[in-house]
Amino acid sequence: MPPAPDIVTQSAPLMNILLFLPLAVALVILMGRKLLGVNVCVFLAVASSAICLLCAIMNLGVVGSETIRLMPFLMLDGGKLLNIGIDVLHDGQSAGMMFIVTLIGFLVQVFSVKYMEEDDAKPRYFGALSLFLFSMTGIVLADNLVMMFVFWELVGLSSFLLIGHWFQKPSAAEASKKAFLTNRIGDFGFMIGILLLFGVNHGDVTFAGLKESLLMGPLKATSEGQGWLMTAAVLCLFMGAVGKSAQMPLHVWLPDAMEGPTPVSALIHAATMVAAGVYMLVRISFLVAASEMGATWIAGIGGITALMAALMATQQGDIKRILAYSTLSQLGYMVMAVGLVGMSGEAMGGNAGHPAMFHLYTHAFFKAMLFLGAGAVIYSCHHEQDIWKMGGLAKHMPVTTFTFAVGTAALIGVPGLSGFVSKEAILGVAWEECKWLFAAGAFTAMLTAFYMTRLFIVAFLGKARSESSSHAMEVRLPMLVPLLVLAFLSVFSAYHFMEAPLKAMAVHGHGEGHYTVMGISIAALLIGVIAAFVIYRGREKDPLSIKLFANKFYFDEIYAVLIKVFQDGLAWLVTGVEHVVVDGLVARLPAAVVAKVGQKARLLQAGQLQGYTFLLGVGVLLAIYVIVFVLPGVGH
Repeated sequence: MPPAPDIVTQSAPLMNILLFLPLAVALVILMGRKLLGVNVCVFLAVASSAICLLCAIMNLGVVGSETIRLMPFLMLDGGKLLNIGIDVLHDGQSAGMMFIVTLIGFLVQVFSVKYMEEDDAKPRYFGALSLFLFSMTGIVLADNLVMMFVFWELVGLSSFLLIGHWFQKPSAAEASKKAFLTNRIGDFGFMIGILLLFGVNHGDVTFAGLKESLLMGPLKATSEGQGWLMTAAVLCLFMGAVGKSAQMPLHVWLPDAMEGPTPVSALIHAATMVAAGVYMLVRISFLVAASEMGATWIAGIGGITALMAALMATQQGDIKRILAYSTLSQLGYMVMAVGLVGMSGEAMGGNAGHPAMFHLYTHAFFKAMLFLGAGAVIYSCHHEQDIWKMGGLAKHMPVTTFTFAVGTAALIGVPGLSGFVSKEAILGVAWEECKWLFAAGAFTAMLTAFYMTRLFIVAFLGKARSESSSHAMEVRLPMLVPLLVLAFLSVFSAYHFMEAPLKAMAVHGHGEGHYTVMGISIAALLIGVIAAFVIYRGREKDPLSIKLFANKFYFDEIYAVLIKVFQDGLAWLVTGVEHVVVDGLVARLPAAVVAKVGQKARLLQAGQLQGYTFLLGVGVLLAIYVIVFVLPGVGH
């Protein structure tokens, strides 16, 4: 593999700041927090995120695509055999995603200044946030799969630290371990997929190199002659997205991750980390399009996740868990869109539009706002999260209620708002490619309208159901400003005057003229909203009780049984082998034989001269016998 040219452009300084400033700040805070003090640590974190946001805004003017080489990473034989660097792929997709990551990161840090003001471990929290922003930036800017995988793992580490921030709580500690271990399963598949492409494409795993190889190179020959190998590589890469973007069946970690601070949920579990899987799939969309079977599996798993997560959300009572299952459902929409586009044979991404990236863009704003709104509610209600212990919050928190209503309307797809436009783009592709997945998507849209309207009615309308909700007060300006900014973006981010300069990768053409799709979508919206009003208005407790949905289809229980049967069973078998074979036959049996022989041999060492003389005589006689009688018989 020839060494990549050192390409230096005017964007290189911006890329260095975007990538390495959060790392430097994270190291300074985490290693020097006792010397610096709380206020300095918080200032450094917020200021660095503001600088990164400015750099991301300056970076939005990118035209075309270029590779910027920052530093070498892995090299063999001067780069001839192996040359993998920390390189930046500078195009519309990375520029738009970088704006999302830095904007949400900055707003979450501003929100956290007030939300975490009484936390004893604020420096550790803000240091972990900076480490996460560094890790996520590396994924977004990655020019090759190896670099992406390295930062992919760093995101897993920083997520572990943030979910387990309150590690004194057993539930938070368990949730962080669950998220970390579940993601490792998907990451193992991701690594295998990278190695498959590494072997087929002679060590070149840059996105540009893979695309070129698929057009006229080893990957083209593989896809035509060994289609199963291409499908295996695509599905293995998809396993990484299944873990990181919490798709079925590795979705179980995301709802439990709500044990972390609520601003963390807004950042990594709504807008950035969980979207990394979708971002990666769009980046390799040309590979997905080359494997029809792989694309079909991706679309199917996305559609199933969207539907099942929406069903689970209808029976949850924790405000953050409702939003978590909503996130699962919307991520399913995005993954389904990636598969559907692949089924059509198109390879979108880069600077072209893509329905999955477009929905990721709009979803990031309104879902981050909903999580921060939930954080404001929890903060004002003295950390109460059960919506059935809220009620009447609209009277006490009018601004938060307004922003939450805007976010809800965007999420359920009210016409005129950003969520409606991006959701229609996905449903339009589904209508063209697979009517079954369109039906699943339309039914999911109805369920989304139902459970989000249920949440809004129970938590914000009616009368207070607890002391904490009756004494709730509007949060202060540092928490309101991020909500208002995100509310504005939730409404207008899909309009052309914003989506074009912000590199939203909007899709123009798919679904246009499909008035049937729009009609079904609006009908689903109305049915969901009206049903929720009829069932939940004025209720003191949930009139519906569907245990299958409330218990999340018993996935956790099924996994517990599987672990008990297979992991514990295997552990029992290995323990038995260790005791019988390793410990018994290999270690203890030889030791016992040697000990027994030694015990008998010790009798000969009695310290008596006549005994030694007798042994000497026996030895001499034995030697004479061997020399006279034995050796002649064998020819000596």
